Amino acid sequence: MRTRRRLRWAAVPLAATVAVVLAGCTQAQLHGFLPGFQEDQEPVTNHTQRVSDLWVGSWVVLLAVGVITWGLILAAAIVYRRRRGQTGLPVQLRYNMPIEIFYTVVPLILVLGFFAFTARDQAAIEARDPNPDVTIEAYGKQWAWDFNYLDEDVYTQGVQGEEEARDRSGDGVDYDKLPVLVLPVNKSIEIQLKSRDVIHSFWVIDFLYKKDMIPGKTNYMTVTPTREGTYQGKCAELCGDYHAQMLFTVKVVSEDEYEAYIESLRDQGFEGRVGDEFNRNLNEPGNTAPDGSDAPASLVE
Repeated sequence: MRTRRRLRWAAVPLAATVAVVLAGCTQAQLHGFLPGFQEDQEPVTNHTQRVSDLWVGSWVVLLAVGVITWGLILAAAIVYRRRRGQTGLPVQLRYNMPIEIFYTVVPLILVLGFFAFTARDQAAIEARDPNPDVTIEAYGKQWAWDFNYLDEDVYTQGVQGEEEARDRSGDGVDYDKLPVLVLPVNKSIEIQLKSRDVIHSFWVIDFLYKKDMIPGKTNYMTVTPTREGTYQGKCAELCGDYHAQMLFTVKVVSEDEYEAYIESLRDQGFEGRVGDEFNRNLNEPGNTAPDGSDAPASLVE
């Protein structure tokens, strides 16, 4: 009885300390230091909170398991240490059935639990919207990006990131010249991911999501940006000498600003689509040498 009371009295201040520490955590700390979370602001997309919850929840469970495991190891090392005057070996046991069942069943439950939550969240994130508000075709290429706004029939062609001796970020990249992908806020967006040459990976850091772009295959990403702002994107798959300079910028803007941007592309003559005819891998099934007949007028000129 005394032991139970002592444990109870020890648990009360420990729980109070944990509660105070958690109450003082910032948004970044509560979300596992993942990018995209700031004080008193909406998550960047409709999926970022789900990704954060899975990440933080997994770490909480793993840390709890780690603390228990470390505690048992230290307790066993202290309680069963060799005392002064002891000789020989301790009593040798062949097995302990309850313990063996315990350390077989508990890890199995943890693995199944992680699998279930991961499968649930993955299914929600990977689900395609049958009627997206905006459909964009994104091509990765060594070492830049092309974006086709399919619903509006306009496009942008990007160039490789340029290095500078010094710039505002201090990392030697001129961000003003990077390819730009403009998205309307609070609209369902389907991004069709393709590659013109080798395997790339489309990664918007604050979206907490990346997806491969594979030659000859189309992958899909469905996302709803929920917070206006400027976010950095990059290729997350090593794709050659200048992989580190394969960067782009994502701007999430209001619907009016999005419409104005589309009109500005149309006014500049960027009408049409830069599609598979500009792929480098022309020997893939279904690919033929480009004859220029499907090229946008701005490129033909």
